[in-house]
Amino acid sequence: MWYIAPPFLVFCLLLASTGVGLFFNSRLKERHRALDSIELINSTITLQVTFTAVVLGLLTSSVKTSFEAAYTERATYAGELAQLDRCLRNYGLETTPAREQLRAYVAAVIASTWPDEKPPAGLVYPDPHSMPRTGEDPTLAKLMNDVGFGVRSLEPTDTLHRAIASACISDFTDVQKARWAIIEGLHGAVSTPFYMVLMIWLAIMFGCFGLRAPPNRLNFIIIALCSISVSMAVFVIQSLDFPYGGLFGVPSDTMRNALKDMMGS
Repeated sequence: MWYIAPPFLVFCLLLASTGVGLFFNSRLKERHRALDSIELINSTITLQVTFTAVVLGLLTSSVKTSFEAAYTERATYAGELAQLDRCLRNYGLETTPAREQLRAYVAAVIASTWPDEKPPAGLVYPDPHSMPRTGEDPTLAKLMNDVGFGVRSLEPTDTLHRAIASACISDFTDVQKARWAIIEGLHGAVSTPFYMVLMIWLAIMFGCFGLRAPPNRLNFIIIALCSISVSMAVFVIQSLDFPYGGLFGVPSDTMRNALKDMMGS
């Protein structure tokens, strides 16, 4: 539940900022409560709220697009892997070692990318515990390189097998392209410094709420509910920005279906 901590910290930060605003609110002299000052504060709060709504909306749209792209790329990758295995199967028994390595690769990817789920059974594959959830891993890279070496080492003796071998090489090239698209496409759309600036900005806005709001129970409840709402928005943005792990993670279904198809014969 590591993904619960950031929004909880955001919630605490917003409440603390509101508390600071209330602290100074109770110490304002009467001349600071003039109508002109109150109108200026209200205008500033309106501007901040509007700008916040626009920015959070744009961020949500951006990370949602990024998440959907990651989902599509994973499904495409699974399909390319299954197609490569089917091509090798069509070639004949000579491709059995390459197919075993390909199955081991897919099983290791599933076990390392989704460590909280049940790992694939009935296969021998490298230990996934030392593998990163995302990015390049030397062990997986070697397995994929061995598969490519096996595909390119085929020595067809007739026209049919030459055509199948050529198709397998083409399928392996597609697999490599899909693999690198996933590896290089997993960088978050929102940088950490931007998150920090956003938090400071939200803290200032809630500080203004406390500076303006009369200290009564109803206002406390409204500000707390608003803090929860903003924290949930930040939680959704952060979860979608990292598509593997968390509440909205890309599922393993497509990769498991590809592995199931590989083990069909």
